Amino acid sequence: MTLTDGLENPECSILHIDMDAFYVSVELLQRPELKGVPVIVGSPSGRSVVLSASYEARRYGVRSAMPMAIAVRRCPTAVILPPHHDRYAELSLAVMRIFRSVTPVVEQLSVDEAFLDVAGALRRLGSPRSIGEQIRAEISGTLGMTASVGAATTKFVAKIASTRAKPDGLLLIPGAETVAYLHTLPVSALWGVGAKTQETLARLGIRTVQDVAHTPVPALRRLLGTSGEHVHHLAWGRDPRSVVVSRKEKSIGAEETFEQDVSSDTVLRTELLRLAHRTAARLRASGHSAGGISLKLRYADFSTLTRSKKLVEPVDSAHALLSAATALLSGLGDRPQPVRLIGLRAEHLSSGGSGAQPALDGNDDNWRSAEAALDEVNRKFGTSGILPASLLKLPAGSSHARRRTGRDNGS
Repeated sequence: MTLTDGLENPECSILHIDMDAFYVSVELLQRPELKGVPVIVGSPSGRSVVLSASYEARRYGVRSAMPMAIAVRRCPTAVILPPHHDRYAELSLAVMRIFRSVTPVVEQLSVDEAFLDVAGALRRLGSPRSIGEQIRAEISGTLGMTASVGAATTKFVAKIASTRAKPDGLLLIPGAETVAYLHTLPVSALWGVGAKTQETLARLGIRTVQDVAHTPVPALRRLLGTSGEHVHHLAWGRDPRSVVVSRKEKSIGAEETFEQDVSSDTVLRTELLRLAHRTAARLRASGHSAGGISLKLRYADFSTLTRSKKLVEPVDSAHALLSAATALLSGLGDRPQPVRLIGLRAEHLSSGGSGAQPALDGNDDNWRSAEAALDEVNRKFGTSGILPASLLKLPAGSSHARRRTGRDNGS
């Protein structure tokens, strides 16, 4: 007799949990009156793309990463909300804390998505289905958002299950039913099978996962190269990968693509100030400080230049990040072309804020204290309310220069 005897489907201990329309859901916490209507998170400017869309907007064909101009044409009644990246980082941390309260074996894939191996929690918390429902209830009760859960014997099948459980659902695929379930799906359900691969397979009449499963591996290799055998394994539900505890975040950054290419130092420095505040807020929200910084410029011809430097001490204030970034920008001298994109990245991360570090400049503590107070106010009232004074009104001629939302990223 084992510890899991009597539990339903104990073999399905791999969970894939994905928040539902995460960025939109976070915004609706501040704008609950918009629930049930089409909402797009992004900016309506020229080169903007959709960061996220509510399920109501998705019914019109709006998708993440779609050019905003196309999204607005498809859903002209949608409400467009500007993004608040520091708020997303804060809620992401809260979601991951809920996951890690269940099991330490959490593989975070993005701000709103992770694999969990709950085998070690079955005796304490019950069956995989029960654990999945407990997690969904905790997220709903404490954060006011919804998540979808897939439970299966492998990561691949758990991911398929969560996708088909959306929104706000749970799907468990028992081990004994895995192959039969997979064989009902189109070939596009297999990882690594994109549009071009679908076309290649369709020419030979291979349109479903079942078709792939019954195609000899040598034939798949001829069609798909080295991925042919991998696709065949997936078609039979075979995926040996285990859940790997996420590596510590290596860097945190943000970048902006301008609506019109920029030559003005004033505009570039103003944008660096904005990026420094966005990045510093994310550092503080995640409990990290940066020991280095990098600057990224993409010119009009799409050529890209990066420069980086180590800092004397770890920092998590926008003032310190901006000082280092502007020094890198000044060090470039004359630029050969106008700038299309500018980015700032905090690197060499360590745990703990810079407040624990001795300050070389007595003003640094004052700056950090002011920014920490700004964090607290923005948590309560939203980030659109309080900004550095120099960001409240862009320099003359630059209001048309910024694109949309920037892109925040961590790795």
